[in-house]
Amino acid sequence: MNHLQWTKKETVKQVKCLHTNAKKYMVENRLTPGQLYDVKNETEEFYFLVDDKGKISGFYKEYFE
Repeated sequence: MNHLQWTKKETVKQVKCLHTNAKKYMVENRLTPGQLYDVKNETEEFYFLVDDKGKISGFYKEYFE
């Protein structure tokens, strides 16, 4: 269960949030536009990062620069 260790994993890179205009999900509760976030894991479609609440969450790459 590798995902349980992501909080301790080193940061892959940092990304800047561009917007929180999600069609389907409540992203504005977890991200702040203009803020930098530490990416802990990345797939083709998602970034897994430490959000504003201090939890690891997965977000579509379309929200980031």
